[in-house]
Amino acid sequence: MGLLIMAAAIGLATWEPLFAVRAAPPPAHPYDVTITRDNFGVPHIFGKTDPDVAYGIAYAHAEDDFSTLQEVLAMTRGRLGALKGQDGAKTDFVVHLLGARATVARDYMKQPADVLALLDGYASGLNRYAETHPGEVRLSRLFPVNGEDIATGFVVRSPFFFGLEGVLGSLTGDKPLPVESAGSPPEAPAVTPLGPESDQAGSNAFVVAPKRSADGFTHLVSNSHQPWRGGAAWYELVVHSQTGWDFAGALFPGAPYPLLGHNKTLGWTNTVNRPDMIDVYKLVTDGDRYRYDDQWRQLEKQRVWLPVKLWGPFVLPVPRTVHRAVQGPVIANKSGSHAIRYGGGDQLKMVEAYYRLNRATDFEQWQAALAMQGIPGTNFFYGDAAGNIAFFYNASFPNRKPGFDYSKVLPGDTSSAYAPGTVPWSMVPRNVNPASGFLINGNNSPYQAAGQGSEIPPQPPLLGVETDTTNRGDRALELMSALPSISEEDLKRMKFDTGVAKGGYLEAWFKELLAVDPDGDPLLADARELLSRWDWNWDGKGPADALAFSIMRAPNRFHYERKPKPDPRAVMAEAAGYLQNHFGKLDVPLGELIRLRQGKVDLPLDGGPDSLRAATNYEESPDGRLAIRHGDSFIMFVTWDKAGKVRSESVQPFGSASTRPDSPHYTDQAQLFVQHKFKPVWFDPAELKAHAEKSYRP
Repeated sequence: MGLLIMAAAIGLATWEPLFAVRAAPPPAHPYDVTITRDNFGVPHIFGKTDPDVAYGIAYAHAEDDFSTLQEVLAMTRGRLGALKGQDGAKTDFVVHLLGARATVARDYMKQPADVLALLDGYASGLNRYAETHPGEVRLSRLFPVNGEDIATGFVVRSPFFFGLEGVLGSLTGDKPLPVESAGSPPEAPAVTPLGPESDQAGSNAFVVAPKRSADGFTHLVSNSHQPWRGGAAWYELVVHSQTGWDFAGALFPGAPYPLLGHNKTLGWTNTVNRPDMIDVYKLVTDGDRYRYDDQWRQLEKQRVWLPVKLWGPFVLPVPRTVHRAVQGPVIANKSGSHAIRYGGGDQLKMVEAYYRLNRATDFEQWQAALAMQGIPGTNFFYGDAAGNIAFFYNASFPNRKPGFDYSKVLPGDTSSAYAPGTVPWSMVPRNVNPASGFLINGNNSPYQAAGQGSEIPPQPPLLGVETDTTNRGDRALELMSALPSISEEDLKRMKFDTGVAKGGYLEAWFKELLAVDPDGDPLLADARELLSRWDWNWDGKGPADALAFSIMRAPNRFHYERKPKPDPRAVMAEAAGYLQNHFGKLDVPLGELIRLRQGKVDLPLDGGPDSLRAATNYEESPDGRLAIRHGDSFIMFVTWDKAGKVRSESVQPFGSASTRPDSPHYTDQAQLFVQHKFKPVWFDPAELKAHAEKSYRP
């Protein structure tokens, strides 16, 4: 018996890598690439061809964060559970549920030859690093990877930028769907596959045309709010190929090119938008069959095995079955079986679309790339050397038929509620070169972007365009509209602004808090008195800033998440109790409460959960301080002067080697970040020479 138990234990420990499918590596190819690190450790990749550059991107990123890259790759293979246990297995299930590998298997070889070569180059760079650093490989038989693995990452992660995680979390937990089925963070965030802003969606974008700028230049501000660590953390780089690919910006782990930034003549940034792009259908089922137009159809069925790491080397195989109906993947719960249809699903065009955006040299080419409708969601804010500015409320809106409320659960037994396909590109809302000369977004409605007299008209209801406001959107529009001429310094003050907009939801919410009756509770009375002296600004200068921040902690994101408003008395009591318990007082300086912490670096921060200087989510430390982990992340200011020459500067919370504690670039940008300062982006190779730390060929 003891031998049998031992054999079973050994089997559990060893089954997963033995049964893992080993990918065929990309074709052997000599890659000609040089990596030059500037004195902030940012890699500048120089290649003869674009695939050479992609090879260098992968290698440089692996040098700085190979651990996270492996998690992304494990996700694309459905093996994340073998690394991260139960939470990773939830992600693996989503990969199977969405049929991501099947989509790639069907469409991969249909991609243009230059796209395939780029993906091969990137995969080869990862393989080279794994080959030369075997001690860092975390999962047996994960390498070699190939272009299909890289493409799968795009298919899986794209729909999580417009709220699929909220719907999946609600259905799997048998809970009410998010309001309008769009954009709310999930009840069980672990199902998000290393996705975007899973703690709380957010980003800011500003673009100013020459006619509105004080210097007559075009200004673009990229201010995405992403996690500071993990599979959705930004990685900065600059690329140059001899075939004309020149770009400075940032990417997510697993991307073979920058996803935002600028080239010589144009640039763009993104914010998350929240159109209603997810339709949920209640199926009428009989076992493995479902009724559709008075006929019974067989549910597509696939048995999958999820690896779940238990402890040490032990991995438990867990069987699951995924189903699909005509509308899409199916989730069954106590309420029944539901099919999910989401915009831009089951396609691979986003891989080419981002590459074409990188290679575009003028507004027409850039629009043509976006018009491929390969990128299912996210707002795009654009500026260029010619003085054009634009806001595209980019979304792969599902075709819909009148007569149904698509924000609610739909009948799944009739074709009258389901129309395959995507609305044409011409119907995608946009605001191009508005009369106001500026555009803003803080994850607010596209009807609030350019100021009075320059906004787009209401869109067709079936598109499901959001009408939400945010304090960041209100405040940006308030500040921008007040200036007849906008300077670069004005833009920097706006970006780091910590105020509450007049007349917005936050002002109304704090007025409700001030109306709370303490009813004999001395702590509550003290909290209300202190809050009455708050200056409506999280700049860290007032005695009530920490209390106001604590009030806006996780339970109070009701407005953005479209949830019922909490009881203001309970919120005030909880916030005051937290400060009193951990600090012994209420008037804690904000910089003592919220911190930037990485390794030995521990610095005070300013900002708030919905301020333009975003400090969104955090980890509670034993000392009561909140280590911010999400909010302002990679920030880039881009300017094209009157001659069309571009310059840029950037900053991020830690440094380019954010998972390498022994690197000098582990935290070398932290002080700049907390002080609202920037470092130059040496985009011109001639300027880089004076600031190069080292150059090498991987």
